[in-house]
Amino acid sequence: MYPYIPNTKDDEKRMLEYIGLDSAEDLFSDIPDNVKFKRELNLKPSMSELEVSRKMLELSQKNSSTNELTCFLGAGAYDHYIPSIVGHITSRSEFYTSYTPYQAEISQGTLQYIFEYQTLIANLTGMDVSNASLYDGGTAVAEAAFMASNITRRNQILISKTVNPESIEVLKTYAHLQGIEVIEIEEKNGVTNLDMLKDQLSDKTAAVIVQSPNFFGIIEDLEAVEKIAHSQKRTLFITSVDPISLGILKSPGSLGADVVVGEGQPLGIPLQFGGPYLGFIAVNKAHMRKLPGRIVGETIDEDGNRAFVLTLQAREQHIRREKATSNICSNQGINTLAAAVYLTTLGKKGLREVALQATQKAHYAFNEITKSGKYKPLFDKPFFKEFAVTSDMSADNISKGLLDENILGGYSLEKDYPQYKNGVLFAVTEKRTKEEIDKLSSVLEGIK
Repeated sequence: MYPYIPNTKDDEKRMLEYIGLDSAEDLFSDIPDNVKFKRELNLKPSMSELEVSRKMLELSQKNSSTNELTCFLGAGAYDHYIPSIVGHITSRSEFYTSYTPYQAEISQGTLQYIFEYQTLIANLTGMDVSNASLYDGGTAVAEAAFMASNITRRNQILISKTVNPESIEVLKTYAHLQGIEVIEIEEKNGVTNLDMLKDQLSDKTAAVIVQSPNFFGIIEDLEAVEKIAHSQKRTLFITSVDPISLGILKSPGSLGADVVVGEGQPLGIPLQFGGPYLGFIAVNKAHMRKLPGRIVGETIDEDGNRAFVLTLQAREQHIRREKATSNICSNQGINTLAAAVYLTTLGKKGLREVALQATQKAHYAFNEITKSGKYKPLFDKPFFKEFAVTSDMSADNISKGLLDENILGGYSLEKDYPQYKNGVLFAVTEKRTKEEIDKLSSVLEGIK
């Protein structure tokens, strides 16, 4: 089988003759000769399609997925059930390769599902408007911080250490080059240290960022955080949330949040060994024009039919670069569609059922794991679908013991929180059965 190279030698020759060059190397004549790579790449010979398929299958079989393992691992990515209709719709050819509608108004189908996605996210978070989407939860946190700095003209961000550590690292990485100071607020007994938050808050603070449920799975006191944040005039209150939790918890908008962000992976997007995922961001109308990316709006065409348009285009492709609100924002088209289909399929009652089952099963698992005393609660606070325990054994030893029994779980907290040596974080979703939870408890008891 011939390698998939669309241009033949004759094609290349004709193209070079047309532009007046003798060889492809002439295209790179501006590059100094002493820095050019002058030998063949050390690659194996090309393979046929059949050989590539076999090789990829061989490589994939080195991995173990949640099809073979029972997953109790969370820490930002969760094994929720995905209704079959999500894959059916996102696999349709008209959607499967969809990306950004640069010629937007001719992409009515794409604009419609983005509009519906935005509406769903706005309703879920209790905010006025959502944008098309962001890369993931981490960049959503960073984008919200930059937006707050832009709105307030301040360059200090206070972020709780109970926020997902990966999100904190993304924020710090981008903030460093933006000249924004990031101050981490310590945690106390698994939640944000409100006394330290009060002490650090000043007229330099652009925003306070808190996650709830936080990285430990604990539900933060957002009402108390909101009062502290808004005690300083113009400071914004940014909340990062698990969208599934909003099936049973009050919306951040109703609790006074100015900006709501989060990771949309639980909304019908597979674990996929780390991505691509979906970040969401929603704001009040007062801050809409500072929102990164695009907003799709509804209108009527010249014939009076319902139609969709790009209402806000604040990317550098659309306006002067120095006025753009962001240059790292993107429309994760296929994931945006998956989230819209997932939320539409479940509806309000379905989402509440998923959240309730995850909560109830997580609490059952917590009680089973801790009842013998071998594993002790790390915190004594209300939690959603994740909880932390500690014991005399290392997290690595526990993870290995579980993996030997085809169980994936226990996230080592010591990696991000050295003070919690032997701390292990477990996640329980609606997919887990009583039998699976009982097995988890039994296997944990037998690990030495």
